[in-house]
Amino acid sequence: MSLRTTIAAAAAALSLGLPVAASAADVKVAYVDLQKVMLEVDDGKAAKARLQKWLEDRQKEIDKEQNALRTEKETLDKQASAMSAENKAQKEAELQRKVMVLAQKWEKSRSEAATKEQQEMQPIIQKIDGIIATIAERDDLGFVLERRDSGIVFARSVHDISNEVIRAYNASKKTAAKDAPTKK
Repeated sequence: MSLRTTIAAAAAALSLGLPVAASAADVKVAYVDLQKVMLEVDDGKAAKARLQKWLEDRQKEIDKEQNALRTEKETLDKQASAMSAENKAQKEAELQRKVMVLAQKWEKSRSEAATKEQQEMQPIIQKIDGIIATIAERDDLGFVLERRDSGIVFARSVHDISNEVIRAYNASKKTAAKDAPTKK
């Protein structure tokens, strides 16, 4: 790009930006801490509890297998002196294979946990986004930024709508339950 083209592009961008900057004083901005919201809404708490239980069950399973391998290793170490070198090498190779299988199982469990967390949280996030949009429309907000990912270093708490989003989310859940048809 030539210098003339660069200057022309910069001038065009500046001329387009000036009216926007002048009207920026009218734009209302708020922020929300999505992490806090997701952990404090009722559905988020329930999802976190389900996920925690699932993780604990997997961890118990892996711990059980790890303890069995540890016991097998101790037994092998005690019997090693009475074994032939070939038999000892075979048992050690088998034990090493079992350790590798367990490590793969642990890694697969971590991957499944990430997938499960995403599946649990996606509907909650979508509903939170809808509530944020409703609040933004109601309060005529030009922007609602996410606190952690937006690069906000400082913002006054008066612009934080996280607690309002939490209240609206939980209230919508109760309203939906109240409006649901009842069995007779």
